[in-house]
Amino acid sequence: MRALLRGGLALALALPLLGAFAGARAQDAARGAALAEERGCGACHGPRGVSAIENIPSLAGQQAEFIAVQLVLFREGLRDVPPMEAPSAGLTDAQVEDLAAHFASLPHAPPEDRPARNAEAFARGEALAGPLRCGICHRADLSGQNQVPHIAAQREDFLAGTLRAYRDDQRRGSDTQMNGVVKGLSDADIAAIAHYVAQR
Repeated sequence: MRALLRGGLALALALPLLGAFAGARAQDAARGAALAEERGCGACHGPRGVSAIENIPSLAGQQAEFIAVQLVLFREGLRDVPPMEAPSAGLTDAQVEDLAAHFASLPHAPPEDRPARNAEAFARGEALAGPLRCGICHRADLSGQNQVPHIAAQREDFLAGTLRAYRDDQRRGSDTQMNGVVKGLSDADIAAIAHYVAQR
């Protein structure tokens, strides 16, 4: 419960910061591309935003608002992901918006090392995703909306790790709704859901 409250508090603290973006200069994907190169984002997330590294998410085609929220959480120390401390340090609100615009503008694609579809795991994951109502927030095609991430064709290992972190109350600085959604799922359930989503 304490973890859930901490996560909800982090998001509540971050949302007013996002309101400042309304007065910032317009998003500019070109400025964001230059900043992404300067900050070395491609070293982990891939030069075109498609990750080739285990447990590192792809950002290409991601919802801009979702990226902006995460960058603010990293910058303000409200989400604890040590590798993101240096890249997010000192970012202005305008730079956050530019980076978000850049990654949102890149063509969404699955990682090159995506494993072949396992029909049994895909079917099991699909059967689990329906009752969990994944398509309500993430949309039917799992492309996300606003602050809800685009999860279709995301790295399977990253999806599984993230779902386990939500289940185990280890994910910080984000919407606590996901903690409740995946509560009680087994590792096998999570693996099947991750496979299904990654193959979409």
